[in-house]
Amino acid sequence: MEKHPLSFDVLSDVGNQVARQWGLVFQLPENLHAFYGSPRIDLPQTQGNTNFELPIPGTFVVDRQGKIVKAFVDPDYTQRLEPAAVVAAVRQLTPAA
Repeated sequence: MEKHPLSFDVLSDVGNQVARQWGLVFQLPENLHAFYGSPRIDLPQTQGNTNFELPIPGTFVVDRQGKIVKAFVDPDYTQRLEPAAVVAAVRQLTPAA
């Protein structure tokens, strides 16, 4: 939303509070804390806490009643839901004009 004017809400989950509630975080093993805490990465700064956890990427389309109508979750951050699938899910929510 910082880069483009959007007509829908986007969740920014600083501190992983929502991801944690949904079970979408994983703890980094202690032997990786020094690497991820280094100035190069500084996970505590970027994640807003010192939990050394990372969110599992997900895309969710939610209707006005709060029901998830499309979900895609994959721990491999390089895998993403195709934009066409997101658009199709949103179009199903929009009444025909």
